[in-house]
Amino acid sequence: QVQLVESGGGLVQAGGSLRLSCAASGRRFDTYTMAWFRQAPGKERDFVAAVSWRTGKTYADSVKGRFTISRDNAKKMVYLQMDSLKPEDTAVYYCAATERQSGTVVTEYPNWGQGTQVTVSS
Repeated sequence: QVQLVESGGGLVQAGGSLRLSCAASGRRFDTYTMAWFRQAPGKERDFVAAVSWRTGKTYADSVKGRFTISRDNAKKMVYLQMDSLKPEDTAVYYCAATERQSGTVVTEYPNWGQGTQVTVSS
């Protein structure tokens, strides 16, 4: 079991940047696949990016080239650097963890944070 707490959300203009952080607690953090998902109002929760010690980094097509996921195993932290933000990036962003080697589906992740709101104005 791992506990997750997100931070760093906020309001930003289109074209701007934000960096989300996710603090994890629990053992063997370095073996977990860590991911970011997002959920816009009235929509399903969608995969954004994941980082795994075995398979590397994976991104949704909608964020490739704009978002960067990274992790610091010593600090038990995961980050999502978001650049060139668009209004359609507006959503609640969730940090998630799984013991699977990789994953892009909500049901593959049993551990979730409470979410942080990101709002991009046009």
